[in-house]
Formats: sequence, C-alpha cells, structure tokens
Amino acid sequence: MTALNLDTAAAFAAELAAAVRPIVRRYFRSDLDVESKADESPVTIADRTVERTLRDLIEARFPDHGIAGEEYGVVRSDAEYVWSLDPIDGTKAFITGRPTFGTLIGLLRDGVPVLGMIDCPILDERWIGGPDLPTRLNGAPLPPARHRPLDAATLVATSPDMFKDFEVAAFARLKAAAGLTLYSGDCHNFGLLALGTLDLVVESDLQDYDYLAPAAVIAGAGGVLTDWSGNPARLGSTTRIAAARDPVLHAEALKHLAG
Repeated sequence: MTALNLDTAAAFAAELAAAVRPIVRRYFRSDLDVESKADESPVTIADRTVERTLRDLIEARFPDHGIAGEEYGVVRSDAEYVWSLDPIDGTKAFITGRPTFGTLIGLLRDGVPVLGMIDCPILDERWIGGPDLPTRLNGAPLPPARHRPLDAATLVATSPDMFKDFEVAAFARLKAAAGLTLYSGDCHNFGLLALGTLDLVVESDLQDYDYLAPAAVIAGAGGVLTDWSGNPARLGSTTRIAAARDPVLHAEALKHLAG
C-alpha cells in the first residue's frame, strides 16, 4: 500500500473530530442512562454513538484500514494502517459534568503510532501530531520544551486507586521524588503534557486506546510515552504507561518506577 500522507491523515482526523463534537455536546450534562460494562466501567449512548459515527466515516474513506475501538472492538487488525478510537476518554468525567474528557483518535502503521489527536470538545482544545508531524494545539505550534528536574516536576495520575500490588510502592517512590502530584484530568493531561504545563503522566490499568493517540501527540511535541520498562507503545502492548515531554525526565521517572 502507498504510504498515507500524514497531512492528509491529520486533516481527516480533524474532520472526524468535527463530525462528533456536536454529538458529544448534545449529550453533555444531559439526563443520560449510564450502563456498566463487563469490567464495571461506565458507558453511555454518547460513547457508542460517537464511535459508531467515527467507524462509519473511516470505513467510507479508508475501507482497507483496520479499526480498533473501545466500544465495538477490532476489525482488520492485520492491516497496514489501523485507527485506534476512544470515543469518550474519561466517561466518568463526562457523566459527572466535568469538561476534561475527550475523543482520542490514533493512526498506527504496522502497529506503530504515527498520528494522534486529542480533542476536548467542551474546552475547545484539539492537539494533533505525530513523530514526523510536529504537534499543534488548535492549529498553533507548541512553545519550546524546557527541562525541569524531578524535584521540581509536576506529576499527574488519573487516580491513586488505579495502582495495584507492586505498582503502589513504585508510584509512591516517584511521588516522593516529584515536586507536585495531582490527580484526575483524564486525557486532557496528555494534552497539557504536550503543551508543557505539566511534566509527567503515569498511569496503570489502561487499554491501548487510552494511550496510542496520546503517544503520537507527545512524540510530535518532542516527548516520549512508554510502558514502565521503557518499551514503546504499541497496539495491545501494555496497561502501564509513563509519559514526559522531556526525555531526560522520563528516564529519571522510569528509574524510580523500577525501584
């Protein structure tokens, strides 16, 4: 297959986001029925409608591409190009009226993230970029990265409750060394990390659709997202990630996580 031009793919990702923003906004802070999935995570008609719309648009434009989504599974996983979809990353925030959730759209080539989009429709913030496409926020380039030592860095995780078994002690070591630790924020944290207003995002208990698009966005900002052992993010590769815009800080964080 001929390589897909990244600018073309980025423009299409923006089209996808524009198509589903009205759906998200229509359901936000409305009287929604909330169901529990098999893993006890919440899901709503908004999650399903957004993903169904995204999948239909991708199938119409790129029928030979694969799709791996949170709500409707995987098709053509062996395709050269696979789209990773999380229709509403941060459903708990969404159903409680918090605006930090977003739609995540990633594009993988041979399993490697080459493009990512983080779209936060209520905040009207959209990051698009990849390893070979400098990340932009609402079309504008990001400010230069700067190094902060770990003892001055801001560390963010969705919740301390996500860490289990040995992860509790590992995260505690990193937290003790960091300058400031905050919780919550959902996928918006990855956007802020790319922007440079926070320094480290460390998570556990994730699925690949939670981190593949952010991995590309962060790479496009000069940063890095890996598992806790430093292995790059791939389709189905891990449940634990550590991300930083500053590779030196990232390496230091991994040392604390490893003990």
